[in-house]
Amino acid sequence: MATPLSPSSPSAPRKIAVVGLGTMGTGITEVLLRAGREVTGIDISEAQVAQCVAALEASTARAVERGRLTEQERADALARLRTATELTAAADADLVIEVAPESYEVKHQIFRELDGIVRPETILATGTNALSVTRLAADSARPERVLGLHFFNPAPAMKLVEVVSSVLTAPQAVTAVTDLAVELGKEPVAVGDRPGFVADGLLFGYLNQAAAMYEAKYASREDIDAAMRLGCGLPMGPLALLDLIGIDTARTVLDAMYAESRDRLHAPAPILKQLSEAGLTGRKAGRGFYTYEAPGSGTVVRDALTPLEGGGLTAGRTVRSVGVAGSGTMASGIAEVFAKAGYDVVLAARSEEKAQAAKARIGKSLARSVDKGRMTAESAAQTLERITPAGSYDAFADVDLAVEAVAEDLEVKRQLFGTLDKVCKPGAVLATTTSSLPVVACARATSRPQDVIGMHFFNPAPAMKLVEVVRTVLTADAVHATVREVCGRIKKHAVDCGDRAGFIVNALLFPYLNNAIKMVQEHYATLDDIDAAMKLGGGYPMGPFELLDVVGLDVSLAIEKVLHREFRDPGLAPAPLLEHLVAAGCLGRKTGRGFREYARR
Repeated sequence: MATPLSPSSPSAPRKIAVVGLGTMGTGITEVLLRAGREVTGIDISEAQVAQCVAALEASTARAVERGRLTEQERADALARLRTATELTAAADADLVIEVAPESYEVKHQIFRELDGIVRPETILATGTNALSVTRLAADSARPERVLGLHFFNPAPAMKLVEVVSSVLTAPQAVTAVTDLAVELGKEPVAVGDRPGFVADGLLFGYLNQAAAMYEAKYASREDIDAAMRLGCGLPMGPLALLDLIGIDTARTVLDAMYAESRDRLHAPAPILKQLSEAGLTGRKAGRGFYTYEAPGSGTVVRDALTPLEGGGLTAGRTVRSVGVAGSGTMASGIAEVFAKAGYDVVLAARSEEKAQAAKARIGKSLARSVDKGRMTAESAAQTLERITPAGSYDAFADVDLAVEAVAEDLEVKRQLFGTLDKVCKPGAVLATTTSSLPVVACARATSRPQDVIGMHFFNPAPAMKLVEVVRTVLTADAVHATVREVCGRIKKHAVDCGDRAGFIVNALLFPYLNNAIKMVQEHYATLDDIDAAMKLGGGYPMGPFELLDVVGLDVSLAIEKVLHREFRDPGLAPAPLLEHLVAAGCLGRKTGRGFREYARR
C-alpha cells in the first residue's frame, strides 16, 4: 500500500530527475539548473545525453554573453547536473519529470520501473499533453503522487506551466509542484485531466481547422498564415506553427482529443495523416506544409507551391476616387485609410449630419497621429481635405471604387447595393466589407454582379494591416486584380479567399472562442486560467474572454450562428453560456458586463 504524503514534507522539490533529454527535456533541465536545483538528466541514448549537455553548455554560454548569467553562475549551474542512461539514477530524486516520446506504452514502462526505484514520497510527473494522466496514475503503485507537469516549448522562454491533477492526485503533490513552478519563475495554471489540457486543447482544434481549410484549397498556406498573424496578432500562422510543433505530434494530440470528445473539429484532417506517413513532419524533417532549407532549419525556401512574384497577369482598372458608404467607426476608418494613401474620398451617409460627424471623427484620429509624431500637421490637413462628406449616395456618381461599410444586415446591404448599381458609373468596382454575410447576395442585388467583390477590413482599419479579398463565383478577374492593386497602394496585406461564412479569420477564430466558452461552461478551468494559458502558452495578444468582451458577445454569437448554419457541424453550435449572457444583455465592454465586469465610464 502506498504511503500517504506527509504534510511535513518540504514543499518545493530540490533534487529532480528529468527522464527524456530531447528538446523539451533539455529545456526543462536548463530551467531547473538555473533555478538552483540539482538535476539528474536521464536518457537511454548516450548520444542524446551528450547532445543535451552540449546544448546546455551552449545556451548557458549565450546567457553569459547577454549578461543574464555570470560565469560563476554558469559554472555552478552546470556543476549541479548529473547525467545517466539508467532510471536507477533517479533513486534519490524528490521529483521525477518524464518527457519521453508521446507513447502510452513508453511512458507506462518508465512509470512502472520508477515505482521500484524511487522513494515512497517521490512525486512522479508526466510532461504529456495528449495522453491520460489518470491512466498513467492508475497503473502506478503510487497513484496519489502522479500528476501532469506540462511545460511549453521552448521551456526557458515560455512562462506557462499546466499542473494537471487526476481524481487520484493528492493535494500535497499539487502544492509541491505548483510551488516549484512559481520558484522557477513560471506561471502555473491548475487544470484537470483531459487531452490537450487548456492551451493545447484550444490550440490544436484551431490548427486542425486551418489544415482542413488548406486541404480544401479554400486559401493558400501563405494567405491562411498571414490572415491569422495580421488579423489576430498571432506570432505565427497556424500552418507554420504545425510545422514547428511537428505534424506527427499534432496528429497524435488530435487523435487523443477526438477519442475523448468525438467532436469532428478534433478529428485530424486527412492531410495531417498523409504528411505524417510520408515523413513530411515539418521543420524537423525539412518539409511539411512548407519546405525548409534543411532538416531542423526555420528558413523557408521556395517550392512548387510558392506564389509567383507579381501575382496574376490580369490588368486591374484605374482607381482615382473612392466612395465609402456608412458613418460608423469602420466606415470612417476605411475613409481615413484611402485618404492617407492619396485617394479622393467621398464619405456618404444617410444624412449630411452623419457624414459630417464621420469626417469629424477622422479629424480627431488624424490629430492623434500628429500628437504621436506619426504624421505632420500639414499631411493630416491634406488628408482631411481629400474627404468630401455627402448626405446622399448620388455623390458616388464618379467614383471608381465604392466600399460599403454599413450595418451587418443582409437586407440593408442588398438595398444599398441596389442603390449603388443605379448611381455608380459603368466599370466602377463595388465592394462590401461584410465579415459574415454572403458577398454573392450583395452582388445579385445589382445588374452587374461581375463588378462586386468583398473587401473585409479589420477594426481599427487605420491600424490593422489585413484585408480579406473575397471573390464570388461571378467576380471578374479584372475586379479582383483592381482590388489587389488598391490594397497594395493603401499599404494593406491582401489575402484571397472564397465567398464562404467567416472567410479565413473568423472561420478559424470563432470556433476557438466557442471552445473556450465550453471549457468554462463545463467547469474545467476558470476564465482567468484560460486567458493566462492562451497568452502565456500560445503567444496570443489577448485571452479568449478578453477578446470576446472587446468584440461584443452579441457580435460573437451572430458570427457563430452564421458558421453553424453554413457548415452544419454540431461542434460549431454556439455554447449555451454565450447565448444566456447575450439574452441577459451582458454584451461585453460596451455594456459594462460580459464574461467580466467593467467600470462604467
